[in-house]
Amino acid sequence: MSPRARTNQLLYQAELILDIAPGKDEHAEARRMASEEAALALTELALESLLREVTEHARLERHDWRELLGPEGAGVAELHRLRELASHPESWLGWLLQRFEALHDSAGVARRRNPSQPGLIAVGSGAALGDELRACLREAKQEIASLRETSEEW
Repeated sequence: MSPRARTNQLLYQAELILDIAPGKDEHAEARRMASEEAALALTELALESLLREVTEHARLERHDWRELLGPEGAGVAELHRLRELASHPESWLGWLLQRFEALHDSAGVARRRNPSQPGLIAVGSGAALGDELRACLREAKQEIASLRETSEEW
């Protein structure tokens, strides 16, 4: 499978997981949280696949997002563009990288909903992690199309 096909597959699978209904039993909340974290983990894999894809021409040995998007990352135009995007916490990539860090933390990233106010999440914004991730994936796909264009020019 090509890096491009793998990136597409992982993004699609992340969206599929977000669409799984958590149900209405006593495990629904845990199931929702598991789906959100699973989709986020697949999105992290998709980012690494994307990095492999858009840097194929540079023949890099490693494709860890922490390395490539960090200050010491390779001087590839696509990576520079992504580093710039990552430096803005309100961007789709800045938002994702914050959530990836939380995903790897012992507390995780998914949160239980506040039982006293079912429409609110106890920590963070009023939007559910899954909804925020869906919006982020939509924005990411637009950027990915543009990155692929510039990468293909090489």
